Amino acid sequence: MLRGLLVQDGFKIGRLLVATLMKRMDIEALYREPNTSKPAPGHKIYPYLLRKRPITRPKQVCAKDITYIPMARGFIYLAAVLDWFTRPVLAWRVSITL
Repeated sequence: MLRGLLVQDGFKIGRLLVATLMKRMDIEALYREPNTSKPAPGHKIYPYLLRKRPITRPKQVCAKDITYIPMARGFIYLAAVLDWFTRPVLAWRVSITL
């Protein structure tokens, strides 16, 4: 955001330089970070079953990915189902709750 404001004011500057300057000035962005990577207490860890399995045809293996998108007032979550062989998105949903 800061880089965009500087570019609008006529400064030629990249995001990495802005990040470096912010570190030097001990400035950091204020935003809430999602708490999605911590497992619940007592959560069972399942073994990875696809480690040595060759994927040779479409719809043999599908994967689900959940990511968050920061918004002005919190986050929205994007869930997508992918086919590992052909890589298209088979289905997706957006929600305000995880």
